[in-house]
Amino acid sequence: MSTPRLIGIASGKGGVGKTVLAIGLAQALAQAGRRVLLADGDLGLANVDVQLGLDVRHDLMAVLGRDVTLAEAALRRPEGFDVLPGRSGSGALAALDPGWIDRFLALLRATPHDDVVLDIGAGLDPVPRRLSASCDTLLVVATDEPTSLTDAYAVLKLLARDAPGADARVVVNLAHDAAGGVRTHAALDRACRGFLGRGAALAGVVRRDGKVRDAIRHQAPLLTRHPGCNAARDIEALAGGLLAARAAA
Repeated sequence: MSTPRLIGIASGKGGVGKTVLAIGLAQALAQAGRRVLLADGDLGLANVDVQLGLDVRHDLMAVLGRDVTLAEAALRRPEGFDVLPGRSGSGALAALDPGWIDRFLALLRATPHDDVVLDIGAGLDPVPRRLSASCDTLLVVATDEPTSLTDAYAVLKLLARDAPGADARVVVNLAHDAAGGVRTHAALDRACRGFLGRGAALAGVVRRDGKVRDAIRHQAPLLTRHPGCNAARDIEALAGGLLAARAAA
């Protein structure tokens, strides 16, 4: 059995749409025929279950405590992907020691899925840094806000220290338009080239779309509630780019 590809979704600050992007990417990959697990790795404030309106019986803590297996805790979505929920509204998981983090990563690597989309908690603390450095591909989510760009740069800087040569790419979210997203990425890329000696590849631009808020309000995946909207098309293009890059590797 081959090892699944671990795709991390990270950000230096909250409020950039990271979880919506993770859910959309998991669904887009599933629609492309991939076997996908969406794992809520935001170990402080997990909320994938809230955004999807899930009735959770077993969460990540139960899996790590060996009360249930990952397969028993994972919930099957009608969209064709599985979800491993975190513990919503609890900071308990954020203080896990390195041994538990290693166990979490080993469990993800042992699943029968093709891809694991890992929603990593925002920030620069040791746990998100450890998870980010362990991903096969890390998508760093940023917006055009100066604080978001500064924090995204900090994520990339620490990743270069923790995992030299890691495959890290930028997703510009909540862009006013595609051209604006490209300009936002260019500013971040220049900073990385100037201070880190390496650029930050652009994985994709996701446009600002009012349909996203509606999907969150109705606790439904964006690609299900509003297929064909601008943000949904952009997320599908992001998934397609990741699949093409892997096929070419």
